[in-house]
Amino acid sequence: MARRSPRPRTASAVCPCGRGAYDACCGPLHDGKPAADPEALMRSRFSAYALDKTAYVLLTWHPSTRPQAVEKDPGLRWTRLDLLGHDGGGVFDAEGTVEFRAHYVDGGQPGVMAEKSRFVRHDGRWVYWGPL
Repeated sequence: MARRSPRPRTASAVCPCGRGAYDACCGPLHDGKPAADPEALMRSRFSAYALDKTAYVLLTWHPSTRPQAVEKDPGLRWTRLDLLGHDGGGVFDAEGTVEFRAHYVDGGQPGVMAEKSRFVRHDGRWVYWGPL
């Protein structure tokens, strides 16, 4: 039987990125709507990790830096995203950066991953390039 990615249970369910209801926040991006800017893409990628949507994570990664696969760690749970700042990523920009902290619990132990990420336009859409 095919395994389906988890999805918040109701339209009003809080999005994993913490910005509002999933169906009005990251849900449309997970369903194919392009991200308006690097911050929106960063939020949607965090939510995709939290919801085990690894195909979306790969789809939104620049082809030249994309890994072959993203493996889900069953002991890891992403719990909160803090956006610390951003630069560029406007309507006329070709790239932008987003600095964030992603909180998680791994094997019952809390942790934080911090990164300043680079995003670029590729084929008219924002994609994740990698860390700076």
